[in-house]
Amino acid sequence: MPVFNSNCHLCERLTDYLKSVRSEHPEYYSKPVPSFGDKTARLLIVGLAPGLHGANATGRPFTGDYAGILLYETLHKFGYASRPKSLHLEDGLKLRNCRITNAVKCLPPENKPTTTEINTCNQYLKAELEALKSSVVILALGQIAHKAVLKALKLKNRDFPFGHGNTYPLHGGRWLVDSYHCSRYNTQTRRLTEKMFHDIFSNIHELINIT
Repeated sequence: MPVFNSNCHLCERLTDYLKSVRSEHPEYYSKPVPSFGDKTARLLIVGLAPGLHGANATGRPFTGDYAGILLYETLHKFGYASRPKSLHLEDGLKLRNCRITNAVKCLPPENKPTTTEINTCNQYLKAELEALKSSVVILALGQIAHKAVLKALKLKNRDFPFGHGNTYPLHGGRWLVDSYHCSRYNTQTRRLTEKMFHDIFSNIHELINIT
């Protein structure tokens, strides 16, 4: 399986877009963003893609943007993160038994990757899933992440429809758990509340303890 590297240029549109962002914000990371956390984790969180002023700027998933606020506060509450805020690469934050990645490693224009880009990047997600323990819980944040996980595992969408709170047992003692993405839009419109998100993690905690 291919090993992710931050010099990937497989998607011409994304490569060109990152060049333009880098020229406008030379202090930003502006490269494919690597996964973050424990390589032997029992919990793998899959998001959509880096945000312009978040992971694309800092080089760490869900760091520096609004979507990371609820995520890292929740990870800290449930014992997966050493502190409740993820600010930058040198902030000392550590993840315990948890790893965070994205369906697409590069910042897409308007935060909307194409189907081809999602499929191209899926090889890295597949490699990451194969490297983890068989008894892992996979948390998909949003429908795109959900479908990317299914593609990486060679599962059919019709057999595993996306829905907030949906929980599916998978082959080898794995579980797939769905949640609405913790984006600014979802949290501010209360499509996703703090309690709803905490309930997802309570479920995950139980799944990890029984596998």
